[in-house]
Amino acid sequence: MKNIVFSAALLAIVSAASATAQTTAANAPQANASYIDAQGTAHVSRIVPVPKTISPEAQKSLARPDSDAPVAEPLADRRSKTDAWQAKAGEAYREVYPATVSAGTIGGVPVRIVTPPIVGTGKADRVLVNFHGGGFNSDSGSLTESIPIANLTQTKVISVLYRLAPEHPFPASVEDTIAVYKELLKTYKPHNIALYGTSAGAILTAETAVKIKQLGLPMPGALGIFSGLGDFSLAGDSQSMYALRGLSGYLSPPVLEGVHDPEYVGTTNPKDPVLSPLYADLRGMPPTLFVTSGRDLLLSGTTILHRAFLRAGVDAHLVVFEALPHAFWNDVDLPESREADEVMAHFFDTRVGK
Repeated sequence: MKNIVFSAALLAIVSAASATAQTTAANAPQANASYIDAQGTAHVSRIVPVPKTISPEAQKSLARPDSDAPVAEPLADRRSKTDAWQAKAGEAYREVYPATVSAGTIGGVPVRIVTPPIVGTGKADRVLVNFHGGGFNSDSGSLTESIPIANLTQTKVISVLYRLAPEHPFPASVEDTIAVYKELLKTYKPHNIALYGTSAGAILTAETAVKIKQLGLPMPGALGIFSGLGDFSLAGDSQSMYALRGLSGYLSPPVLEGVHDPEYVGTTNPKDPVLSPLYADLRGMPPTLFVTSGRDLLLSGTTILHRAFLRAGVDAHLVVFEALPHAFWNDVDLPESREADEVMAHFFDTRVGK
């Protein structure tokens, strides 16, 4: 099994030449090194073998080569590719987790309605609401995040196709999720509703819960925050170490302070308590499951927000998977993905409607 080489200069200014060059076997670091400068910036290189603590399928995935050279991708191309991947991945998930997918509109917002082959006994009056990932500018999860959960919980899942940035920055997405939630409250009791999402959707889940509290609406029965964050004003340590695929691929120079994701944040104060729930009063939040992984670029964000929930006295649980990158559960071929889906489904089964 191939080794993966980790090389990073945290907080360092990356030159134009180094930012465009691709690391190859000829110029890759061949030894562990660490230098801490006068500002505390760590200039490190690490030789990181593929761990044997994960499944053979995950080991193979981590060993897949990936260029670390930056690639400019127009948003239209990103959306087109993401939509095509999501459709293909959705079909792959339905082969493992049979479910029916239909289109609809709730509260004036487009949604996907994912229905399992069998709705479990006593579960017809429950609904799970998914806010998909995709960096707030595309849809990378409305199918892959909903199909397995609907099947495993034997419960209908509504995946909200909220408005996307940069055309519709914050708070457009929250306005859409609140509109859907208000409409569902006309049919479902609040404790029979769960809200959850991955990545951007995980962030949006926390944002929506804070807005629900601000509006004085009844809280849902549970939340699922799967690889997210709660602070757009500060970047966590993991964002300086891991790219989208963990230790492989392009990693942009870290910016630890200031507005993060300006296209989504727009003109909002990055410490606004709805935009950044870390600054909100989190007391009274429903039982919440946090899931992340060891090479997740949002590992820090997820764990920081989890601790904030704990400080607020919330029934909050954290599961961290070994070695895997951001939102790995979108790969149905990994045994760890199926385990993660089962963990999520079990949490909703034991919290929603209680």
